Amino acid sequence: MGNGVSPSLMRQEIEQQPAVLTATIEALLPRRAEVAALAAQTRQVLFIARGTSDNAAVYGSYLIQAHAGLLTTLALPSIATTYKARVDLSGVLAVALSQSGRTEEIVDSLAWAQDCGARTLAVTNGGEDSPLARAAEVAFVTRAGPERAVPATKTFTTQLAALAVLALGLGAPLDAGELAAAPAAIADLLAGELDLAPIVAELAKVPGAVVSGRGMAYAAALELALKLKEACYLHAMGLSYADLLHGPIAVVDADTPAIVMAAETGPTLAGTVDLARRVTSAGAKAYGIGGGATLAQACSRSLPAPALPEWLAPIGLIVPGQLLTEALARNLGLDPDNPRGLSKVTQTD
Repeated sequence: MGNGVSPSLMRQEIEQQPAVLTATIEALLPRRAEVAALAAQTRQVLFIARGTSDNAAVYGSYLIQAHAGLLTTLALPSIATTYKARVDLSGVLAVALSQSGRTEEIVDSLAWAQDCGARTLAVTNGGEDSPLARAAEVAFVTRAGPERAVPATKTFTTQLAALAVLALGLGAPLDAGELAAAPAAIADLLAGELDLAPIVAELAKVPGAVVSGRGMAYAAALELALKLKEACYLHAMGLSYADLLHGPIAVVDADTPAIVMAAETGPTLAGTVDLARRVTSAGAKAYGIGGGATLAQACSRSLPAPALPEWLAPIGLIVPGQLLTEALARNLGLDPDNPRGLSKVTQTD
């Protein structure tokens, strides 16, 4: 880290992302035909997930609706596990995401979906022998390797890569070559020196922040907010900027800055820039992640993101956010690897 302090496990795993993304993409891209065959009669995709995996599912939902033309829904697992309701899921592809592949609620919900008539696919880092992989007709096993820090980093980005492959398999007319090139863009960012210190110093003085994005970037905003809560104990709220403008914008002030995230191109960039300007004109700080020079100029401070097309932007946008989270936790005297009250596998009833 250049200061004589040994890097945290979280920082090491952030640095591993180009390699594990490459391995995941190389393993899964050749399986697009399996997805196409499994989903031949699909009219809708149902995502089953919790926590970080649920944030990844938000990305999958936007991606598939915007580019594959299929309706998607985020499941309510308690419908299966608590209410034990019967729902007609014929014509539905149920996609369950779990980093460990061992969260019983997610495994049980996928089995319930299959019993209700859905075809099933799992996305997990838990291996082919994990309960979730065994429960699914097709298993997309990511290649993140063991993740020792409790806050998910490389398991999240490899999930996003798996969902990009899923969208391609469902017929999205997107360029698989752009996906294959994404790890190199992230490596380029990690090879440089991000000036995190000014933003870290300012965030260390506030009790909370709003993290906002829209469209594809919304998943990255939700995930960054979760990471800031988990590792830094910051009261961070992840919101679409459309929802933020419908009332919660009032919480943004000198003690509650906004972190705004956007791809360098795409239909949501202009709105994100307008949001940043509104925040700063109200006397609050706006920190930009991504969005190119246009967003940077509208913000109090900014961090660059890897140069990726909008459909892949969240895979890159979250990386500066991960680095910011790790640096802020250290600044606050916290251990980013072992946040209080958390473990790698969370079981819910």
